[in-house]
Amino acid sequence: MGKNLTKRSEDYSKWYNELVSKADLAENSAVRGCMVIKPYGYAIWEKMQAQLDKMFKETGHENAYFPLFIPKSYLSKEAAHVDGFAKECAVVTHYRLKNAEDGSGVIVDPEAKLEEELIVRPTSETIIWSMFKKWITSYRDLPLMINQWANVVRWEMRTRLFLRTSEFLWQEGHTAHATKEEAMKETLQIVEIYKSLFEDHLAIPTVIGRKSDAEKFAGAEETYSIETMMLDKKALQGGTSHYLGTNFGDAFDVKFQNKENKQQPVFATSWGVSTRVIGALIMVHGDNKGLKIPPKVAPHQVIIVPINPKNENEKEFNNFVDIVANDLNKNGIRYKIDTSENTPGFKFNFWELRGVPIRLEIGLQEYKDQKLTLCRRDTGEKTSIKHNDSSVITKMLDDIQLNMYNSADAFLKKNTIELNNYKDLKEKLSKDNCFVKAYWDGSAASELKVKEDTKATIRCILEDVDNKKLKCIVSKKPAKHIVIFAKAY
Repeated sequence: MGKNLTKRSEDYSKWYNELVSKADLAENSAVRGCMVIKPYGYAIWEKMQAQLDKMFKETGHENAYFPLFIPKSYLSKEAAHVDGFAKECAVVTHYRLKNAEDGSGVIVDPEAKLEEELIVRPTSETIIWSMFKKWITSYRDLPLMINQWANVVRWEMRTRLFLRTSEFLWQEGHTAHATKEEAMKETLQIVEIYKSLFEDHLAIPTVIGRKSDAEKFAGAEETYSIETMMLDKKALQGGTSHYLGTNFGDAFDVKFQNKENKQQPVFATSWGVSTRVIGALIMVHGDNKGLKIPPKVAPHQVIIVPINPKNENEKEFNNFVDIVANDLNKNGIRYKIDTSENTPGFKFNFWELRGVPIRLEIGLQEYKDQKLTLCRRDTGEKTSIKHNDSSVITKMLDDIQLNMYNSADAFLKKNTIELNNYKDLKEKLSKDNCFVKAYWDGSAASELKVKEDTKATIRCILEDVDNKKLKCIVSKKPAKHIVIFAKAY
């Protein structure tokens, strides 16, 4: 239970790993670096998934599915793309096994070698653009806006559940447009959708900006990212949206005939959010008692705990519990009744660990008084209400959602500082984590120096500047951008 968690302040990494395990979110599988997402963890993902899917469809995107395997020759067509993913690719070389002649087990059949090796998708731009070539011939076919919910494989050496695993779940959007302007509008629209997911539903404040050339997606001309601050003050990249220009269209010879019957190149975007969002949820809101889940994405918004150990007035008591549950159901509140034989104290700790926003206690006194006792997970505050007043619970859920966002936002603002002296930046980031807002000259040399000295990277470019009096924090040359430096997961 939550009482047995390592304190977050003592060992943040151990606290995180224990919480993922004890809250029954996920566990490591037999394949190193891969995870099993358990039902409660998957239920949280489903809530996020449903919200994103709704927003995608409202903006004209359609779901499709593309193969897990990509011919190696496809990946080779876009040079920057293959360079970016080459070290992470899993490769299929054979298609059959057979029993060893000495009876020692199963071996790969050497005669079943594939003519062309297959890449297990690290992302799907190449396989999708090979299909877009078939689907796009005219301006009437554009824009083409596709999303898929899928798994991908990026062979990671150092893994951590949800944050970085060799296989993970995500959505990846891929769109094709007639003009650069349309594609850029799409790229930025997706950033706003992701911002809404994080801020309005996960109660996680965001910092949004462009990636530097060193940090942007392989094959992209521009990458925009959603950056979030964890409770250890490190950054976590929550989602990215990429403007790909004509790079993938050119690589797969995708062109369309415009209204003047002229052939034109196609402009592309791609974008994605993965199950690492669950890691962000844990590390932004969790405490020493366990998870805190914002009501909008909580599998159960209310946990009902009946307390009648001696089964007094059992039939009438149970009827009262059912009346309360039906009232919640009528008002669209997601609930669960804990009918297990565990003690009330165990139940309280168990659901506290799992982060359910409201605990609703019904004991014999509540039954006699026709009242309910509510306990908020975010503040621990207890309230007594009339048994049929669900409007109070609805209002409380809204208040919890807002309070969780405001708390995280205050933390982000408190730990974001502005510096213009490089010595101060090095000292600050060597002692502590934080977001450092500073000027940058746009050079790879200055960016690399910060990374080598502090392990911090440019998380995003907030805005461009054109004032020769503003100096880069590293080189003291004229600044070109305002950026956020931070250590990151």
